[in-house]
Amino acid sequence: MKIETLSVFPQMFEGPMDASIIGRARRMGFMEFTAHDLRDWTHDRHRSTDDEPFGGGQGQLMKVEPVFEALDDLLAEQPAKVLFFTPVGETFTQAMAQQLVGEQRLIMVCGRYEGFDERVYTRADRCISLGDYILTGGELAAMVVTDAICRLIPGVLGDELSNVEESFNDNLLEYPQYTRPATYRGLSVPEVLLSGDHANIAAWRRRQSIIRTARLRPDLLHQAELSEQEWDLARAIRRELAEGTTAAERLDCEE
Repeated sequence: MKIETLSVFPQMFEGPMDASIIGRARRMGFMEFTAHDLRDWTHDRHRSTDDEPFGGGQGQLMKVEPVFEALDDLLAEQPAKVLFFTPVGETFTQAMAQQLVGEQRLIMVCGRYEGFDERVYTRADRCISLGDYILTGGELAAMVVTDAICRLIPGVLGDELSNVEESFNDNLLEYPQYTRPATYRGLSVPEVLLSGDHANIAAWRRRQSIIRTARLRPDLLHQAELSEQEWDLARAIRRELAEGTTAAERLDCEE
């Protein structure tokens, strides 16, 4: 898989793309990464990539010409999916990462300043937002998306189940997890996890995922596949939270 970025600050990718999971994916040959400098497609002595917006307003806009010319050249080499990062894009999700990991080549275009000239979006296959907040530029967003994709490439994590039993994969938040020691400063691991009874452990984990999702991300519940009994549990948690009771907290510590 090839992942490339187009940015006025390609040096921001030096270091992060050699570390952790992304670095591992590159060293193992699962992923190639290239950071392109958008200024290489400018034609004035200042290498300008931005200008004042028509109609007035605050800040500078990313110019259309360098982006178009860069994509003309890059796409002439090999087809690719072109991603733009913008606050008006669709929210990035785990499901989107799973879709993108199937692509052979991605080009991520990173904006700056007040954003892009609107015409650049005619070159986009997908416009992405990380959430309802504003970053200084798209470089950090590109790193986040790259990391989310890389860890899904088969073989990168080593343990193929590592990215299966995680939050969002089944539209539920992940259940609580614990490791040694079993008791620390009066805080104990739930007994069921020490029982060795795998069926009971699986049932406990499922229950805790539903409780945690109902408490923290109820918006996900309608995308999850829940039995009627599980829906009853989720609704009970939401009712108790709405009433300001502590029953949900007690349920979260059960077993």
